[in-house]
Amino acid sequence: MIDADTAKTSSQSLDAKIPPGPIAQKWDTWLDAHRMIGPGNRPGRKVIVIGTGLAGASASASLAALGYDVQVFCFQDSSRRAHSIAAQGGINAAKDFANEGDSVRRLFTDTIKGGDFRSREANVWRLAQLSANIIDQAVAQGVPFNREYGGGLATRSFGGVLVQRTFYARGQTGQQLLLGAYSALQAQVGLKRATVHNRHEMLDVVLVDGVARGIIARNLVTGAIERHAADAVVLASGGYSNVFYLSTNAMGSNVTATWKAHKRGALFANPCYTQIHPTCIPQTGDYQSKLTLMSESLRNDGRVWVPRDPDEKRGPKDIPEADRYYFLEERYPAFGNLVPRDIASRAAKAVCDEGLGVGLIKRGVYLDFSEAINRLGKATVAGRYGNLFDMYRRITDDDPYEVPMMIYPAPHYTMGGLWVDYELQTTVPGLFAIGEANFSDHGANRLGASAMMQCLADGYFVAPRTVTNYMSNTADDVSTSDSAFDATEDAVQERIDAMMNVGGTTAAQSFHRELGNVMLEKCGMSRDADGLSEALTEIGEIRERFWTDLRVDGKPDELNPSLEYAGRVADFFELAELMCLDALRREESCGGHFREEYQTPEGEALRDDEHFAKVTAWEYSEGENAVPIAHDEPLHYENITLATRSYK
Repeated sequence: MIDADTAKTSSQSLDAKIPPGPIAQKWDTWLDAHRMIGPGNRPGRKVIVIGTGLAGASASASLAALGYDVQVFCFQDSSRRAHSIAAQGGINAAKDFANEGDSVRRLFTDTIKGGDFRSREANVWRLAQLSANIIDQAVAQGVPFNREYGGGLATRSFGGVLVQRTFYARGQTGQQLLLGAYSALQAQVGLKRATVHNRHEMLDVVLVDGVARGIIARNLVTGAIERHAADAVVLASGGYSNVFYLSTNAMGSNVTATWKAHKRGALFANPCYTQIHPTCIPQTGDYQSKLTLMSESLRNDGRVWVPRDPDEKRGPKDIPEADRYYFLEERYPAFGNLVPRDIASRAAKAVCDEGLGVGLIKRGVYLDFSEAINRLGKATVAGRYGNLFDMYRRITDDDPYEVPMMIYPAPHYTMGGLWVDYELQTTVPGLFAIGEANFSDHGANRLGASAMMQCLADGYFVAPRTVTNYMSNTADDVSTSDSAFDATEDAVQERIDAMMNVGGTTAAQSFHRELGNVMLEKCGMSRDADGLSEALTEIGEIRERFWTDLRVDGKPDELNPSLEYAGRVADFFELAELMCLDALRREESCGGHFREEYQTPEGEALRDDEHFAKVTAWEYSEGENAVPIAHDEPLHYENITLATRSYK
């Protein structure tokens, strides 16, 4: 078992390759100096992209449009079924259509502050700078954003900001943006510049002389193990919230691609930074395998409250205003119901811990739209949130137009991921990570409507330039007959054989549920040293039982969901240990990482900027009792002043 006392710290510094000069000019400075490849030479360069969500689809379409040979892999039966399609509320951009005085600097400041001052300044500024381009790109593709009566694009607010900068398509913004990126990708497929490999799962990265030159993938329909070579590999495989078992992520979402890259030398940064979303349908029983997100956009017009009396028996419509506790509005009057997600989630948990929760198991709070319906009219509310209301009614059989929704926090997003430099390249040359697969932009807490912004900024505008810059220096072709492919495929096959040969009696899902319970209880919304140490012990015990009592049905050389699931759960065990270790080492509270020992008298997060204003990127160590090695990247703030977050 690994623990914080035995973890090693490296003295080696990490080079983020941040360009010199004023922050507002860094990206342009980089663009002016980056190396290019002539159009005639591009078809001979091959790029592998893993994942077809917003980041992967946009990067694939853009790289193929430049003329590269792009090979795209996804485990879904269609590239348009990536989890990005479930994103709901909107996408941020500093276009100031609401005429409020918004700007790139304000978006930059809100994002740094929302992340509790734990993100890299240069990357966040570039994100804010590119945000306006994303909206223009999406509109040109025909994405049906909501519009005002006069025809202009409509915007609304999201948590942690005081302006309306979020563009939206009702409650299905992710779906519409993904359809735009998917259409762009399919256009390149039609031009034979891109090839999409559906129902394929990447199981390892192939390194030739320390450089990423391909992947080993499993055809999920036939079970065949395949080799694919390339000049560069881009991981856009999403986050790892399913380590908690119950989350808002699609059930197939997993950490396997990024974890395999980590084990091949890519550092994994800030794995303890996970986001618990405050606006989800509460769990109703142990039988559940997934939780459902209700968009943060609902908190624009919905008011969050609980009864003041813990013994309240009346229905929500019968409880008068005087007996309602609007806890977010009372605790945070400046932002009210639109405080950042980490704050809203902890506040909801706190009132439930005080016995004020609602629902069968008293782990819920009300989200009430009655005031908005009276003020705006039912038609206006339906125009903003109609599909979300319909979804809620289908799941719960309650009509939110008539009675308040019931919500509770749930695991949703992960700010940690593979460490990347300014060019989105990992510590493995030729291996890039974009979107939620990397750590770079959101610090310890992501603001709402910023995930889609990062995915599309990385995919449409950053990765096509940085991958080009990298490939301009690579000229040697590599063959899948190279001995590195032999060794990597052998390792993949050995792992598959190990799982198939356990011969136990317990399905992977049972172990996954056990792991999720431990992680949610001891490395979830709040953590402490004792609980994290206990979690490391318990994870090790469950993991040992996994490898002695796992049951995998079927055969490896056929369609076998049982084998797929087992492999993903095996990787979650290893990740979970690193998450707990990272949380133990970070002796402060910041954003979504809330250590009970480090909080203000008011119960807010207490940072330690002297010791922890840094990124911790972990190096994998091979061997059963090997200890991960921590590499620290100091965070320097020259364009914003470190301060205690306040939303009151």
